[in-house]
Amino acid sequence: MNVVIINSTADGFVPMNAAERFNDTDAPNIWIPEESFLNISDAERRVGVVVYDSNEQFTLGLENATIISKVVRIEVPGHDIVNLTNRLIIQFPVNKTTDNATYSCQFYDEENNTWKNDGCITKPISDNVVNCSCNHMTAFAVLMIDIKDIDEQQWEIMSYISYIGCSLSAVFSAFSILSYIVNSNARKEVSTSIHVSLSAALFHLNISFMLSEWAATLNINEVCVFIAVTIHYSLLCCFTWMAIEALHLYLLLVRVFNIRIKHYMVKLSLIGWGVPALLVGCLLLVHSSRSVYGTKSITLSDTNQTNAFCWTTDGVILYTVNISYFILVFLFNSVILIVVSRLIFRLQKSDNRPRSKTTFKNASTVLGLMSLLGTTWGLAFFTSGYTNYLILYLFCIFNSTQGFYIFLWMCLTGRTKKQQEEKRTTTTDT
Repeated sequence: MNVVIINSTADGFVPMNAAERFNDTDAPNIWIPEESFLNISDAERRVGVVVYDSNEQFTLGLENATIISKVVRIEVPGHDIVNLTNRLIIQFPVNKTTDNATYSCQFYDEENNTWKNDGCITKPISDNVVNCSCNHMTAFAVLMIDIKDIDEQQWEIMSYISYIGCSLSAVFSAFSILSYIVNSNARKEVSTSIHVSLSAALFHLNISFMLSEWAATLNINEVCVFIAVTIHYSLLCCFTWMAIEALHLYLLLVRVFNIRIKHYMVKLSLIGWGVPALLVGCLLLVHSSRSVYGTKSITLSDTNQTNAFCWTTDGVILYTVNISYFILVFLFNSVILIVVSRLIFRLQKSDNRPRSKTTFKNASTVLGLMSLLGTTWGLAFFTSGYTNYLILYLFCIFNSTQGFYIFLWMCLTGRTKKQQEEKRTTTTDT
């Protein structure tokens, strides 16, 4: 332990050359803001700096990442220094191990034994030096994380597409819900009730998704956790209602089953809203002891900058719950779509109308069913392991506007039913 007196600089920082103090060339340079010592008596104005020789005790919680710098702990004994206006600055010498290194300044959350980047900004100065600025004090290091081959320009374009699509989807999902509320005849239709339930799930998903990046910038963990939980619950509800759409379609067209199940819609609602609530509720119980929801970052390949958003922070949860759940729904819905499509085109042979007209109508029906059953979400499988911008753009366009397509489907099917009723009425009068 060295006890030294260090004077502050004119810009309000207390500098410390840890490499000189600890006789270690890999130790970082540190600038501690004077703000850290406000409201602290002169006798308590001390700062502790620890540079660890070994990183072994900090390897818990590493997910697809490697510590490539010394771990340094900076604390004011007896005081919890957080929410600094003038950030703590640390310049880390790093051990570059690959040309595709992606740097991320992070701190070690000792309560949950995991690394997080909340409140830290990463700025590489060179290949071997990284500047970290953080608004709190604890144990810090530079991590090399798996690079995401999405450059800044492409990310910005896809973000605009997603936000525009989600806004459009949210507006038309709201229209679907409102029209259902004011139309008493629509409320009697089970199919329409299922469509509206899916629209409601999409509405919540779109709104919470658009708040995700904004919530991450607040650096308030509780807010980000709330948004992440809302997104996760809404997403699982969407998948569940898509599966219900497929089940109802099968009973309606394939089995030609006259649905007279007692409290049929109530039971479907318990499944559509209850199963996701049960899954998310179990994860929230886990979250109390292990961080499941919070700030997640994606690194842009051309700048090494990170974009933070609120989502599930545990990779195991992502694969065991989200992806596994969707795979089951996707396979079930795909089978139903194939069976229904074959039935539709088989009936075309017995139709006396011009073949080109019926083919176009049937193809449009199948495309509408693809949106209704969420099969376009399967585009995500084609981006696994690599970046395909064409697939990513199609994924953003189709899935962010799903609420709009469902609104069109409800309008078109409602119009078709009205025309059929008018035709039957005319035939009866004749």
